[in-house]
Amino acid sequence: MQFNYSYNGNSRISGEGNQTQMSFSPDTTREPTFFRGELRQNINFREAISALHDVVVSDLRFKPKDKTAYKEWAAQRDDIDWQLVAAQKQEVAEKIRGIQAELQELYKRRSDRWQPFYKAQRQYFDHLYKRDYNTWFVLDPVITVHPDEIFFECFSQDESSYGRLSASYEVFQNVNEFECGTTNIDYSTALYDEFQKIRSYKNTQFLVDPSGFEVKTTGESDFKEVKIDLPDSWVRGFLQVSSAMSLPTIQFDLHPSDIYNLCFALRRRKEKMGPRSLRYILKPGEPVRMILEPWNQEIVCARSPYTGNTATEVRVWGRRRILILERLIPVARKFTVHLLGTGLPSFYVAHLDDMTFTLGLSGWTANDWSRAGNFDLMAPRAEVDDLTKQRVFKALKENWREKPEDLAKRIGLDRSVVWAALSAYTQAGRAIYDLNKQVYRVRELSREPLPMSALRFANDREASASRFLSANAVRVNSSLCDDEGVLHLQGTVNHGDKTYTPTLQCDRDERIIQAECTCNWHQQNKLFKGPCEHILALRMQHSRSALVGV
Repeated sequence: MQFNYSYNGNSRISGEGNQTQMSFSPDTTREPTFFRGELRQNINFREAISALHDVVVSDLRFKPKDKTAYKEWAAQRDDIDWQLVAAQKQEVAEKIRGIQAELQELYKRRSDRWQPFYKAQRQYFDHLYKRDYNTWFVLDPVITVHPDEIFFECFSQDESSYGRLSASYEVFQNVNEFECGTTNIDYSTALYDEFQKIRSYKNTQFLVDPSGFEVKTTGESDFKEVKIDLPDSWVRGFLQVSSAMSLPTIQFDLHPSDIYNLCFALRRRKEKMGPRSLRYILKPGEPVRMILEPWNQEIVCARSPYTGNTATEVRVWGRRRILILERLIPVARKFTVHLLGTGLPSFYVAHLDDMTFTLGLSGWTANDWSRAGNFDLMAPRAEVDDLTKQRVFKALKENWREKPEDLAKRIGLDRSVVWAALSAYTQAGRAIYDLNKQVYRVRELSREPLPMSALRFANDREASASRFLSANAVRVNSSLCDDEGVLHLQGTVNHGDKTYTPTLQCDRDERIIQAECTCNWHQQNKLFKGPCEHILALRMQHSRSALVGV
């Protein structure tokens, strides 16, 4: 999937005396999106935007050693005449000793002449390192301007970590002008280095440059064209995050000292064997407890009592990605943790006065959002016609953000219909769920509609479920709704010469909260990788039957 960006120059930070101007260069091919203001909370913003950079460059994937050169060397050694080598080695050794003695004498006398060379060499490799690092940035961060806040979004290199920095307008002062919308911004390592120079005693101007959209005379404009061929997995990862955030979670608060103790424990030790999980022990009215395996080291969060009603224990993996939050510990008031369940994604929301930083982690470091976390399959899938979906999205765009129940009441539609429509736009990259404020927001991931034909079926399971419906191989045997509005479904799916009996439970918003199936795939994976094709087919069949009144 190819994305074309055009920037009017580079994002930059310029400073003189007691004033700093921070200017982001937006994509000029998208609808005009700009913002002008002066930072009020300089230090908090500096630490938060730096943590966002840590998400961008994060890559904890296993990197096997390249043994090509070694194998070539080993093959050459098999053809060596070792007796001849021994004779030559003795002769060469004597010559080398003489040359080394001469060189040592020269090095002592001319060491000063080598210093400029070593300095230039270090500068060259530093430049090469930074230049190569920029080639890893597959997708420039996305910035969105809303009437109440602006927020940045980005993904890690290994596609397992998601970062979102939202800043309300209280973070700024002297806001002159802004235009709501979404655009990509040019963000490089050099810009990150300049962020570190932001100080509280300097006035910092924050600018998403509107001049990037002005027409200039030929020869005077300075545009940088960037064409990136993105893998579908990268784009699909963005779509999966919001689907995961809209699911029910176990929620509790942690004091910054608790995150510090966790990061300190992770820094002190390096696990050499499994299990490598982090266990959260949650009991109503008692402090949250965290246990680091395999050492079974317990961290008691004395300042953070669990306020839930049910005792539970949740295990998460890929815990070293939490170290991204280290820079936020001194400036955060608290951290809100959202857990979907054991082996499922987790979200950490850092509250920094008028800013929030959301770190989304997939179930495992190698379990990225696009291939193994198919949480859009657990989101509402009710059938909604295109006209109704357009009506819902148009109404959402009037306020740019709104709670689904308030939006349903305002436009006079059933809440389940609005949920389904918003879910469809989320999966199309045109909306996002704000976990902190529990609202849906307009966010156009690309200036052109995404090719949903390539992204619609992220895996073979959902495609198979659609084929089961087309072949009339799905039957709903039981459909009951209890007093709490939870729907209980039971049915059969004919798959070749076998018949499977899936069951599932959906809440009022048609989200899967529990499911079982007799197929081998579900017995091995449960819901850790999303529902199986038979569970999906059962829910789709029930939705279709409800529409036609069967």
